[in-house]
Amino acid sequence: MVLDEACSSSVTSFPPPQYFSLMSLSPPGGSGSTCFPRLKDLKSEERGLYLIHHLLLCANHVASGSIGDANLALECISLHASPDGDAMQRIAAYFTEALAHRVLKSWPGLHRALNSTKMTSVADQILARRLFFELCPFLKLSYLITNQAILEAMEGEKMVHIIDLCSSEPAQWINLLQSLRARPEGPPHLRITGIHEQKEILEQMAFRLTEEAERLDIPFQFNPVMCRLEDLDMESLRVKTGEALAISSVLQLHSLLAANDEVQRGNSPPSASKSSNTSTTANHLQRVMHMKQQRNLGEWMEKDLTLSSDSAAAPPPLSTLNAPPPKVGSFLTALWSLSPKLMMITEKETNQNGLCLMERVVEALNFYAAMFDCLESTTTRGSGERQRVEKMLLAEEINNIITCEGLERKERHEKLDRWSLRLELAGFGKVSLSYNCMLQAGRLLQSCGYDGYNVKEENGCFFLCWQDRPLFSVSAWRSRRYG
Repeated sequence: MVLDEACSSSVTSFPPPQYFSLMSLSPPGGSGSTCFPRLKDLKSEERGLYLIHHLLLCANHVASGSIGDANLALECISLHASPDGDAMQRIAAYFTEALAHRVLKSWPGLHRALNSTKMTSVADQILARRLFFELCPFLKLSYLITNQAILEAMEGEKMVHIIDLCSSEPAQWINLLQSLRARPEGPPHLRITGIHEQKEILEQMAFRLTEEAERLDIPFQFNPVMCRLEDLDMESLRVKTGEALAISSVLQLHSLLAANDEVQRGNSPPSASKSSNTSTTANHLQRVMHMKQQRNLGEWMEKDLTLSSDSAAAPPPLSTLNAPPPKVGSFLTALWSLSPKLMMITEKETNQNGLCLMERVVEALNFYAAMFDCLESTTTRGSGERQRVEKMLLAEEINNIITCEGLERKERHEKLDRWSLRLELAGFGKVSLSYNCMLQAGRLLQSCGYDGYNVKEENGCFFLCWQDRPLFSVSAWRSRRYG
């Protein structure tokens, strides 16, 4: 079972950085014209080290409220960052923009005035997600693994109900309809409940899926539920006795953590995230300056920008997760009460939900370095599709992680180990994904020529990786009453 999408096989590799030993850790002390005295003579990987150095300095100044120093650092970076340059220049461009937005939030009127017309439309959001689906294999893999697991769990079932927690991509369920049609026992009666806050997206989903079901002669119903996930009324899902239930969540559960933040931490303004770990930041910078050769940008950032053991990147104490947080806990418990035979969850494999701004900046740099590496390897720098994905999707995520606090900050990704604890506490049991799921994923990567990507299995869960860096997790769960 392979999603019928265009494949890309063009692969390039980001050059390895060189070793540096003579580089000042002091903040930039001059005008923008003297920030990088010999930068024009450096290779791209060497320039990347300087950009990271000043990005971290700038983030530390922003976190500590040193606006003057932050302004100087932003001026330095902006001279050499570029949204159409190499991978590091692109990352620097979007991170500096996000840091500048955070500074401007100290002046709400100015911030609103400068951003009053900068709104991403629903059409732009759909386009960006669609282009990401086409350029990188992560969503394809998630949908394929999810569908294969559903097929296996629903074998022999005559009535199947799927709840899609973010119903926006018809390709996933069109593929499932085709696979159900090929079952030896024939297709079941299929009902899909789609949840989304945009009416037009649900209407498009209903039209596309109903059209395909009619073509395949499969009994089908689409139940649209227009609401935000945090406002979902379980009664609107209309789960019926006698139907086998599956739930699909692709990059959705993390958004509920914003409500937890409101309850547990309070809505802290940007100025409350001041860094008290200047020495820790200096250690980060020192390690950045003494780089060993690595294969690509994502790899050396992962190894050399890792937070120290006492940071938020380390797993939290078990005492902090003894009970599920209010919003996520109640939501997962409500899903468990529906008795799903299978629940498939895809989330980003990164910790971007720390209170401290510096923690989030470093973790985001690690993660998005790998994401920009992916795009660097599969598309040209001048590709309009690549620029749209970076600007309308990745840059928006980076901005939300760095600029926003409280309910505004929706990009609150956490790693699978934390989600596993919450799911188990809510009553779910883990289901090991099958060898056939792994086989299907491998065939997709091979048939589409996705060099550099791979799928790793660990404790029955799959990790979708760029090189050796896990970027997304896919896990399967079910109500323990199914054994």
